[in-house]
Amino acid sequence: DTLLQAYGQGVFPWFSEGQPPLWWSPDPRMVLPPTAFRLQHNLRKTIRSAWRAGRLEVRIDHAFERVIGACAQTPRPGQNGTWIVPDMVAAYTALHRAGHAHSVETWWDGELAGGLYCINTGAMVFGESMFSHRSNASKIALAALVCCATRWGVPLIDCQQETAHLASMGAAPVPREVFVRTVAEALQGPRPDWRFDPVYWTTWLQHGGRTPT
Repeated sequence: DTLLQAYGQGVFPWFSEGQPPLWWSPDPRMVLPPTAFRLQHNLRKTIRSAWRAGRLEVRIDHAFERVIGACAQTPRPGQNGTWIVPDMVAAYTALHRAGHAHSVETWWDGELAGGLYCINTGAMVFGESMFSHRSNASKIALAALVCCATRWGVPLIDCQQETAHLASMGAAPVPREVFVRTVAEALQGPRPDWRFDPVYWTTWLQHGGRTPT
């Protein structure tokens, strides 16, 4: 309940082992509107080729605990350790079981190659962390989330902090006041049906990462 209330107010936890729980609400806030996502040509080519060959599969919530475990082994840029400490893993796994935390997974040749996990309340999606065991695997998972988000009417994917990696894919900072207001509005929207439809994926790729009107 505390986590859901925090996210609803634009606040998220971030702390290391041995620290008390620390709560953050950056200003500005890095966000990715699904319609602003940049599907790079090489990534699109990789996805289409592997998809047609039957080597690539996208799954949602198939292996959440494996995804968050892999993310815990992947430090954020500039950090030596992980912020996804055991208490965080337990809390987000509980959120997953309650239907509020989800994983988007890239499977390559039948093996989990990368993915991300996020929080969902109302029509708002809060990105948390991602990992890759194969080149571009986390980018493919993000592309799949964006593809679904455009269909679900998700206004923003929260990226929390500004990085060059996220900026290259279309994310941009917005004032915290704007972010909090958008979250409040999105919380009133319907929760998405967290499933991945290959038909949406194929159409989205054909239009270069855009949902046709």
